[in-house]
Amino acid sequence: MADASPYVELDRNAWARLASSTNGQLSDDQLTRVRGLGDELDPAEVAEVYRPLSDLLSLQVRHAEELHRATERFLDRRRPGRSPFVIGIGGSVAVGKSTTARLLRELLARWPQHPQVALVTTDGFLWPNNELQRRGLLDRKGFPESYDRKALLRFVMEVKSGVKQADAPLYSHLHYDVTDQRQVLRGPDIVIVEGLNVLQPAALRHDGRTGLAISDFFDFSVYVDAATRDIRQWYVERFLRLRDTAFRDPQSYFHRYADLDTEAAAARAGELWDTINGPNLETNIRPTRARATLVLRKAGDHAVRWVRLRKR
Repeated sequence: MADASPYVELDRNAWARLASSTNGQLSDDQLTRVRGLGDELDPAEVAEVYRPLSDLLSLQVRHAEELHRATERFLDRRRPGRSPFVIGIGGSVAVGKSTTARLLRELLARWPQHPQVALVTTDGFLWPNNELQRRGLLDRKGFPESYDRKALLRFVMEVKSGVKQADAPLYSHLHYDVTDQRQVLRGPDIVIVEGLNVLQPAALRHDGRTGLAISDFFDFSVYVDAATRDIRQWYVERFLRLRDTAFRDPQSYFHRYADLDTEAAAARAGELWDTINGPNLETNIRPTRARATLVLRKAGDHAVRWVRLRKR
C-alpha cells in the first residue's frame, strides 16, 4: 500500500516552495520583537518556513468561516459573525515555541481578512507559587498538575463560544509567579494559545468518564520539536544568558543565580533540566506531539529542517 501515512512530510525546501504570498517580509525591528532569548530566527527562516504556514493558516481560517456560514444556513439561523479561529502551539521549554507564537501573530495580523490576532500563554493559568507550595508542586512547575486546568478550559471555551469579552491571568517571568493583572480579549478573529501542555488529552474523571481538553477547541495546532539533547543545550545556554541579564535584577526570583560563575551556572541549569524540564518533556509534552496538526522539527542550529502535516 503506497503512501498509507496519515501525514505529509516535507523537507524545508519543498515546504518553502508552497508559499504563495509575500506576507513573510518583516523588518529587522519586527524580527527583534518576536525573537526569543537565544533563538536563531532570520529572514530566510521566516520566508521559507513561516510564510507557507501563514498561507496555510489563512486558508484554514477562510474555509472555517465558509463552513460556519453553511452550517448556519443549514440550521436556518442567522447569527452574526462566528467564533474565533483558535490555534494551539505546544512544545518543550527552550524549544522556541514562544517565538513561533509571536511570529505567527505578526504574520497572521498582516492578512486583511483577520487583523485582530490575540496571543495568550498558559503560564498565567499556573497555580500561584503559594498554592503550588501548599500542594507540594513548586518543583513540578510546568507539569500538567501545576495548572488550574478548569480555569484554562473555561477560558478557552468562552473564547471559542464567541463571547464579546474574555480575560486571562498574566504571568511575570521576573517574579516567577502569576500576577493580579489580566489580559482582555475583545472579539479577536484569531486566538493563539501557547504553552507546554496545550495538546494534553482530556483527563479521566473520578467516575471514569472522559472530560474535555482545551485542544478539543483548537481549529489547528502546532508542535515545535527538536532532539532532547539539543533542547537541553539550548536551555543551558538560555540560563547563562539570563544569568547575565534578567537574573541581575534584584526583583528577579532567580537573582540568587546572578553571581554564579559559568561552570556553576551551567551545572545548575543542567540539574534543573534533568530533574524537572527533561522529565516533563519525556513524560507529558512529547507524547502529545502526535496530536498536533503540524510539527516543526528543528536541528541543532535552531533551524526548522522539515515539516509534518496531518492529512485531513
